[in-house]
Amino acid sequence: MDHPDITTTHPGAAVRTTGKGRKQRATPLTRQTAATLHAWLAEAGPAPGRPAFPTRRGTRMSADAVQRLVAKHAATAARYCPSITTKHVTPHTLRHTAAMTLLHAGVDTSVIALWLGHQSATTTHIYLHADMTIKERALARVPEMNTTPGRYRPADDLIHFLDRL
Repeated sequence: MDHPDITTTHPGAAVRTTGKGRKQRATPLTRQTAATLHAWLAEAGPAPGRPAFPTRRGTRMSADAVQRLVAKHAATAARYCPSITTKHVTPHTLRHTAAMTLLHAGVDTSVIALWLGHQSATTTHIYLHADMTIKERALARVPEMNTTPGRYRPADDLIHFLDRL
């Protein structure tokens, strides 16, 4: 069972939301998340026009309500992971963490920009500035001063591929 704003079938599982500036966004879902949402929607029952995550009164959650839920569950998580108590966890923190996870996985910033609904990939470059790991990796590729530069040696599979052309 799907919801007008949620598709749980793969390929194409996604949640559609209206973000800042009334921008429409579609966020892809992992198989595990899609399965969890599928079970939630089946339990909630069909209700055309009803929000997927309603308040007690059956209305859409406000941004403040989402922030309170995140804070509540961050406090619960802190009981099992005390380091969370020193962090300010917000919905934006979760969004930033997702972007950084994609960045660390090697996903191009233009794809991350699309995922986040950024108007331009330039906006996404703040994540590059914030990521010390990427900076350290780039620095490690710079040869030491006064050393003889090495010669590029392509991998054997690349040579094999080029030989077959």
